[in-house]
Amino acid sequence: MRRCPKCSIAIEGVWTRCPLCAAPAEVDAAGDAAPSPLPTVPLTFSRRRLLRRLFLTSLFVIAVSFAAQLVFGHRPEGFGVLRSGWLGVTAMWLVVLMAVSKRRNVAKGTVYLVVLIGLVCVYWDYLTGWRAWSLTYAVPIVCASSIAALLIMVRAMRFEATEYIIYGGLAAILGLAPIGFLTFGWVTYPLPSAVCGALSILALVLLQLARGREVRLELAKRLHL
Repeated sequence: MRRCPKCSIAIEGVWTRCPLCAAPAEVDAAGDAAPSPLPTVPLTFSRRRLLRRLFLTSLFVIAVSFAAQLVFGHRPEGFGVLRSGWLGVTAMWLVVLMAVSKRRNVAKGTVYLVVLIGLVCVYWDYLTGWRAWSLTYAVPIVCASSIAALLIMVRAMRFEATEYIIYGGLAAILGLAPIGFLTFGWVTYPLPSAVCGALSILALVLLQLARGREVRLELAKRLHL
């Protein structure tokens, strides 16, 4: 058993700091700390299955990127497609590993990741003469890969209905960004942006099919409908 010298309370479990004031806990005269009274909650998903699906999806993305390289040849635009494919694979792994290691604020971390990669690609494109490959290929592919990573997580991990709402909104945002580039005419080839928008719609449909009723009930409670 431990005690907090500031709060003068007994602390059960293996706490090294007081859960109230965060002061260092002291072991009292009774001896070592007692076992935690709270049960250990195991993970509700298989990491092996999750990583296997991620690996297979990554192989598919790499194969598509090489196929695009064959179609576009060795021009700078083709190089942008291949480079963006590898960025998409990296983004997928980072999003999923972030969710596995720390399941809180996954949506916020995904937005930061996509924005950071997008800004780096835009700056890189600017330094190399601005051929618009960053907005045409890199950003849509990274957004689409992040949406695919969200679908993999939702399929392999058990989330609450509230998290389904958050990830649905995130999928919509990731799909709208490339569609905005396409609408304003900032891209040289429309297919990647169109594919990203279609994948966003598909993700919203799949999320609704998975737990749509629970999500609607949760929204009704939060909106007091």
